Amino acid sequence: VLSLVFGGCCSNVYTYEYLLKLDPHLGTTLTFAQMLFVTLHSLPSFLMWHRFRLSPIPIPIPIPIPIPIPTPSLKPRQVPLSQWALQVLVLTVGSLLNNWAFGFSVPLTVQIVFRSAGLAVSMLFGRLFLAKRYTYSQIASVLLVTLGVILATTSRPSKSSTTSAHTDLSQYSIGVLMLFVSLLLTGVLGILQERTYTRYGPCWKEGVFYTHALSLPIFILFVPSVQRGFNSLNVASAIFPSDTSFTLPDNLDWDHPLLRLLVVVKDILGIPEDAQFNPRPYITLLVNLVTQLICVSGVNQMTSRISSVSTNIVLTTRKAISLLFSVWWFGNGWNAQLGSGAGMVFLGSMLYTIVTSRSSAPLKTPSPSSLTDTRRRETQSPR
Repeated sequence: VLSLVFGGCCSNVYTYEYLLKLDPHLGTTLTFAQMLFVTLHSLPSFLMWHRFRLSPIPIPIPIPIPIPIPTPSLKPRQVPLSQWALQVLVLTVGSLLNNWAFGFSVPLTVQIVFRSAGLAVSMLFGRLFLAKRYTYSQIASVLLVTLGVILATTSRPSKSSTTSAHTDLSQYSIGVLMLFVSLLLTGVLGILQERTYTRYGPCWKEGVFYTHALSLPIFILFVPSVQRGFNSLNVASAIFPSDTSFTLPDNLDWDHPLLRLLVVVKDILGIPEDAQFNPRPYITLLVNLVTQLICVSGVNQMTSRISSVSTNIVLTTRKAISLLFSVWWFGNGWNAQLGSGAGMVFLGSMLYTIVTSRSSAPLKTPSPSSLTDTRRRETQSPR
């Protein structure tokens, strides 16, 4: 399970940043692909097949034969569709804002730290809407997380040119605002999910399927943006003869099934005939979708086998590793202020986990609300 969490989630962060380095405005396409992939993966679990016999059909043999045709239908739902409607809107808008932020000059390092403030949002909403009570130690831990997020968010170095610095700061501010709204929507989603699961029982798999499937029609409003995203992947996949940075060997056997498949894919994508096809961008997109599924699966398995306290420790460690990997591999900016802010965030998360474990020591199993909160914070975005 730990290999699924660390391997899947950290690999997902790598592919996510690689794709957005190709085109920072790829967020809508990436969100659509994630929603579609999760829907298609979950669909078989919610289908049941009925065999209907048609009336005899005349065929050129002496005896007409009734032909049974399997007809699919969705399994009975545990939760009414009306309960998922608002969650669909909140999930889709939150995911879009989170993926759009990269296009507004917000580096992934800041995003990872910023999203850790979900702990503060969960506490605030839990107190306001669910009448939960927290100890002074828990509040102090969350305040440390909040201060760390503020410190990390304001750590962005300024540009030398006054005009470009003003424009860049405006873009950055919009991106941070998007992350903030996305964070609030994640808290709202948690409240909606907790109320749904309290009333109808643990049905998170059904929630994952219907919230993703019902979100697909919303992307009709973003068809041009989705098309631009796939066009960007096509451009990144086209290697022209003048480009010497990537060339294919001359002795390739183009009759090989895999290479013939590349040619077919190239024609489907509309890549020019005089260009070679580099499948790496699309392979990276596929790996991103698969690793997100692995990450989510690992988190859900982990929450069902160990306490929410241990789960939070693992997820906090995983985020710290993702942050360090992003700095090391992609050369993202790092300074003392960002490092101090990140340290405060991870330290505050650890302290909150330890304090919570002590206050709930008599409990032998984690509470449903804590498991819901853990699943929600990690599955909405592995970053």
